Amino acid sequence: MTVPAPRIPSTARDGRLSYAVFQLGRTHRSYAAAMLREMDLHPGQELLLMHLFDKDGQTQSELLESVGLDHSTVSKALRRMQDGGLLTREPAAHDRRAMVVRLTDKGRAMKKPIAAMWQALEETSAQNLTADETETFISVVGNITKAINDRNRPASDKN
Repeated sequence: MTVPAPRIPSTARDGRLSYAVFQLGRTHRSYAAAMLREMDLHPGQELLLMHLFDKDGQTQSELLESVGLDHSTVSKALRRMQDGGLLTREPAAHDRRAMVVRLTDKGRAMKKPIAAMWQALEETSAQNLTADETETFISVVGNITKAINDRNRPASDKN
């Protein structure tokens, strides 16, 4: 069954790519959020856990840099995750103002379910794409992301 493309509002006709990115982001996030709810997680919490799976015992600042979210969003997510028994936060020995984030056993146990969720999300998302189309899409997304991130940088700094 082919799903018809959404009707593009007339004000977005000169921004078709941007509208398509918006639609994709909204649809993908909604599907991922439903999968995460089944694991008792909120969107974004799995990203924090994934970074902690790779390197447990990071400071909150390191996690902020890794996920690229603002301080209040990460702080709120970490507080919820701590309340849910997924992690602990304690002052760093080297700087009592810095908070070190560590996984609990319950948090570490989320690694396989999260990996399986991401695999299922990938399989669904790419089911109508060839391997070459998938690689091209990943490259195009990288180029769009770079263009947006570089939008205010001088041309000489963009390489």
